[in-house]
Amino acid sequence: MELFASPLACSLASHITALEAGLPVKVRFIENKKTDDGGDYFDISSKGYVPALKLDDGVILNEGPSVLQYLADRKPEAGLAPAWGTLERYQLIDMLNYLSTEVHKKLFYYIFNPTAAEATKAAAKEGLGPTLDYLTRRLSDGEYLVGARFTVADAYFVTMLNWYAFVGVDLKKWPKIAAYQARHLARPAVAQAMAVEMAERKRRAA
Repeated sequence: MELFASPLACSLASHITALEAGLPVKVRFIENKKTDDGGDYFDISSKGYVPALKLDDGVILNEGPSVLQYLADRKPEAGLAPAWGTLERYQLIDMLNYLSTEVHKKLFYYIFNPTAAEATKAAAKEGLGPTLDYLTRRLSDGEYLVGARFTVADAYFVTMLNWYAFVGVDLKKWPKIAAYQARHLARPAVAQAMAVEMAERKRRAA
């Protein structure tokens, strides 16, 4: 399998998941809509965004929640997604949908969009605090978003927490969230994926 990604973008969650599961996934970074071999990324993803997971038979998955769950289901013993048919699986879907729509697309999309009006950016940034209030409540035991172990929802959220910090949100105002971030940044798979993607980001800036 090949994972098409952009450094520290939402595709980081899929990179983390692949490492957590120990799956043989090749990460290929795109830049300016070009693949690492100079190809047109739109030939891979007609939408032009990441993540895109190319399966061994050539099929492409191109939405974060589906990529995350597909990777998790390839290695069920890793526990990155509850079993299908359980209540916990639907709680996971509930959380992935919230993160991908209400947080990612409704807020961060406009904050990072260079064509968005400043008023739109400001309104989106204002909405970030309430999302952390809600997610604090969802961290019932302070450890994980769903159930009693690390899942793909945590991989997605720890990715997003980088964005909160990047746009100036002080996570110390949400001590439970700040502790959650520190704990999960220390996970080997998270640390490894972050290091690889930070190196790629620095390479581009050099």
